[in-house]
Amino acid sequence: MWNQTKITELFGIKYPILLGPMGGGFSTPQLLAAVSNAGGLGSLGAYTLTPQQLLEAADTIKSLTDKPYNINLWVSDVDKHLTNYSAESLEKVKKHFKPYFDELSIPLPDLDINIPSKFQEQVETLFKIKPAVFSFIFGLPPIEVLNEARRLGIKTVGAATTFDEALALEEAKVDAIVAAGFEAGGHRPSFLRPAHDSLTGTFTLVQQLKAKVKTPVIAAGGIADGKGIAAALTLGADAVQLGTAFIITDESNAAPLHKAALLSDDHKHTVLSKSLTGRMGRLINNRISEEVKYETEVLPFPLQTLLIRPLREAAIAQGKTDMINFWSGQNGIKLKHTKAAELMQALITETGQILKS
Repeated sequence: MWNQTKITELFGIKYPILLGPMGGGFSTPQLLAAVSNAGGLGSLGAYTLTPQQLLEAADTIKSLTDKPYNINLWVSDVDKHLTNYSAESLEKVKKHFKPYFDELSIPLPDLDINIPSKFQEQVETLFKIKPAVFSFIFGLPPIEVLNEARRLGIKTVGAATTFDEALALEEAKVDAIVAAGFEAGGHRPSFLRPAHDSLTGTFTLVQQLKAKVKTPVIAAGGIADGKGIAAALTLGADAVQLGTAFIITDESNAAPLHKAALLSDDHKHTVLSKSLTGRMGRLINNRISEEVKYETEVLPFPLQTLLIRPLREAAIAQGKTDMINFWSGQNGIKLKHTKAAELMQALITETGQILKS
């Protein structure tokens, strides 16, 4: 049977379909539960949450589903070069972005470079919650964290954008590896080499990994329907992970403008840019990503996000959609399902019809 794989056995789920752990408030307990209740693995992108917010989200999840689910964290949630970042560099970047603020008649924000990492406290909270799966991006957690997850019976999943990153994850003995192709929406979770040097496509990366690693592989990036799922499984993937297709659902917390953009003709044009957050990610092309070229200096993550946040809020309020960051994968041509349960059923049915087993 097509739906019986190493991943379904490992996670105790019915179908090898995973919800991409969209952070920044896009994923919700309701979206997670809809996917898990339909037999997939729901996920919560929690890298922006405080420990208390994470506990509250877990309580809501437990009231909505008794099925396995995943919590995702960022190992590196603050760029290293933010430490001792110079005031001169800060002012230089702010000056470069000032015309956008002037256009919207808002002031530049005051920014503090002292931003502590949330990861350790979040991990400690995650261990109290004990989800079935703990996934992470942007690196490898300390060995003590991985060992504690194993002791608690929590399965670990790391994301790789290159073959070398997958080897590092396998050496650390994670339970599964996400093959994160460059087609995927959102941030590129590279950690051994810069993101712009780590742009392998999903299906190529899946084949590279299946040829050399024994750890189960989850294909992510450019998969939005049953045809994509069937193709990934045929190439050897043990499961797939979808994000953009779920953003347009009612259970997603994406803004109405974001959902509308994903359903418009503009969605055909995505680009990799670091201009909105300080780290490379795939989004629908806009004025800022177009005008602020990749080689242009921006602030380290997450300081660039804090710089852009009031600009985004003002742009939304004033209807300036050409200044708003709408994350999106490359393949969203046929997005249509606005109910997560309906989307899951369509994915399951179409995949089954194609693979016929």
